[in-house]
Amino acid sequence: MNLTVILDLITARETTAGQAADRLREQITALTADLARVEGELAALTTTRTTLRALTAAEFTADDPTIASAPYQQILDVLTTAPAGMRAKAICIALDVEPSPNHVESTRAKLKRMVNRNILTEDEPGVFTLTSKRT
Repeated sequence: MNLTVILDLITARETTAGQAADRLREQITALTADLARVEGELAALTTTRTTLRALTAAEFTADDPTIASAPYQQILDVLTTAPAGMRAKAICIALDVEPSPNHVESTRAKLKRMVNRNILTEDEPGVFTLTSKRT
């Protein structure tokens, strides 16, 4: 073989390798764009899941009328240890929450929701107790 033939073979191989490298770069660019799109979708789904969990944390589960969020659990804990029914203001005090009108009304609203779900009873106006199935 002479030198010209060898140099022509190297040039042909360089051309082929260059074309292959260009195709791979195009694929990398396309894959990078696809990856960025999919990662954006994953981030959006994660945000959606986090938002939905935050929004539904204070709600009851559909299948079981139990309370999911910490404030409701704290109210249940207070009423579980109470010897008799309690008023909203007394529950605020037991929870170390300032018994201001806003806090008392917020607690009363939670208590009323729990009554509507048959978790609590309000046998006399403003006095809340656990239902017999929860005691």
